Amino acid sequence: MVDNLKIKQILERDSVLKNIIQSIPEPQIQSTDNVFHDLMSCILEQQIHYRSTKKIFQKMLNAASLEILTPENFAQFEEKAFQNTNFSMTKYETIERTIDFFNENNRATNRIDWQELKDEEIAQKLSSIKGIGKWTIDMILLYTLERPNVFPFDDFHLKEIIVKLYGLNPNVKLKTQMIDISNTWGEHKSLAIKYLLAWKGFIKKK
Repeated sequence: MVDNLKIKQILERDSVLKNIIQSIPEPQIQSTDNVFHDLMSCILEQQIHYRSTKKIFQKMLNAASLEILTPENFAQFEEKAFQNTNFSMTKYETIERTIDFFNENNRATNRIDWQELKDEEIAQKLSSIKGIGKWTIDMILLYTLERPNVFPFDDFHLKEIIVKLYGLNPNVKLKTQMIDISNTWGEHKSLAIKYLLAWKGFIKKK
């Protein structure tokens, strides 16, 4: 079992994170543990549902009377939830390629056990789907598979938060600056990221 107390002690070496950890509740996110479902959330809403404020993907699921989206029930989802949508051809093509990938890899002879794979192996498999980029893969690693050491430096909201809290110049090697900060978090970057993102939501509610 992960000892979050020890992890927090490591993260609190960063004074910015220390203030956040001591001022907001620890982020609690219940993973679906369903890579296909969460990939479709990223594709359809351009956001992963754990972080969504518009709840577009959830509304589509409700329209189709579904809780979890799978390749097997996607036809029902498409019939019921796509009626009032206007997706680009590129998005439709990414959806089709994702379904094809999972149909191919859900066969008994080569079914993927995502939890058994290393982060790099997961990234390699998902990036083979044209249209699935690094940000989406990071979201799957961070939220769906709950890997401990994920740093999605391409995330727009995370960039905004880090620039603001750490007083960075966004026009001067921002990625390098962000990575330098994240290196102080050791191999526990995921919890740090969740705290930073939770802080933004916490501040908005005040």
